[in-house]
Amino acid sequence: MNEFQGRVAVITGAASGFGKAFAQTGARLGMHLVLADIEAQALERVAQELRQTGVELLAVPCDVSKADQMQTLADAAMARFGAVHLLFNNAGVGSGGLIWENSAADWDWVLGVNLSGVIHGVRIFTPLMLAAAKDNAAYRGHIVNTASVAGLQNAPTMGIYNVSKHAVVSLTETLYQDLQLIEAPIGVSLLCPFFVPTGIHASARNRPVDLPTTEPTVSQRTAQTFSEKAVAGGKITAEQVAEQTFRAIREGQFYIYTEQAPLETARHRMEDLLAARNPRDPYEAMPHVRELLRARLKS
Repeated sequence: MNEFQGRVAVITGAASGFGKAFAQTGARLGMHLVLADIEAQALERVAQELRQTGVELLAVPCDVSKADQMQTLADAAMARFGAVHLLFNNAGVGSGGLIWENSAADWDWVLGVNLSGVIHGVRIFTPLMLAAAKDNAAYRGHIVNTASVAGLQNAPTMGIYNVSKHAVVSLTETLYQDLQLIEAPIGVSLLCPFFVPTGIHASARNRPVDLPTTEPTVSQRTAQTFSEKAVAGGKITAEQVAEQTFRAIREGQFYIYTEQAPLETARHRMEDLLAARNPRDPYEAMPHVRELLRARLKS
């Protein structure tokens, strides 16, 4: 997909972070936008900012973990614009701590947003895109799923998040293969960012009341502190990631990495897997981080 002017982009998690940056980039390229986010007020602020630039858009408050709300989003997009060309399954939340200390509600929340949200997006929007391609031989589409470097490795105290992002990696690679198998004119990209200042460390602000939190454990407080520092210290911006992602869409690039250094840990994991070795420490190159984490958990 290399033509964006007048095409329709659906973006989840559009009120902040990557989603907002995708929307801003799409607007500059002359796209029509369908923006979705669970934060209705923040979503409307972004929509108002973009409307002032003259972009044609629709803003739909949406909890991506809910199948019926994702269906409503798709119905609204089709009713307004008649087609979807570019889909960003981007909404995501973060949670950490020792993996056995996470509650059932923790798992339901993170997997609901990070995994079920992508599942619903793929399940609902891909058939609409395939139908558009059947009706129009010139149709070209693209799907971008936001995973993470966490989907390629397994750092401690990030269990739920790791699980959710590994699943998104598998889902997206399979989606690519399935679309290739049927020779569909729909590209697929997997975005695996490292730490970027997006606000994901504060995602608990959007946690549903029916999935309540419990008193955080030492490991959960420690993981939150580490996450806040790492996200705040990110070397590139969401806007730069958005520009990189649109370039990848133009070029038909599947894997999108925002930094190369963290991939060394992923390479070690693959080597251990192929050699049937016990997994090595993800903090092998940063022993000070491992020791600080260990000390905090013992305090």
